[in-house]
Amino acid sequence: MAKIALFAGSFDPFTRGHEAVVEEALRLFDEVVIGVGENVSKRSLLSVEQRCRLIADVYKENNRVRVASYSTLTGDFARQVGATVLVRGVRNTVDFEMERTMEATNRELYPELTTVLLVTPAEYMHISSSMVRELLAFGRKVDEYLPQSIEIEEYIK
Repeated sequence: MAKIALFAGSFDPFTRGHEAVVEEALRLFDEVVIGVGENVSKRSLLSVEQRCRLIADVYKENNRVRVASYSTLTGDFARQVGATVLVRGVRNTVDFEMERTMEATNRELYPELTTVLLVTPAEYMHISSSMVRELLAFGRKVDEYLPQSIEIEEYIK
């Protein structure tokens, strides 16, 4: 039986830090589902469809990665895709505290799910989607913060 992990987030946009977490998760699990969640409380740079398309392009050669959008609770989506593990990336202690709180809630609601925290590699710890969005808002290039295959400029014109 394949061990499926769900890596869920808004990924607006998907960064090299996210990519590093996926690569590490692939070392541990048979399949990684990247769940692109719709967060109605956030103002998005890219539509959910655009985010899914960009991420799917990054992994088009890897049949162990699936990309799907969802608008339910993450635990419900994990059940839907057959995941037994929630993968979360952690850059710093602020991320850790937030993820620990989420883990406690998910454990209560979905006791069959295990949360695995993966530390973002040091060279990507400063990268966040919000930082990339801010740089883009001021007309800065962001190529160094995104996976090589992502050409975000064509989506934000």
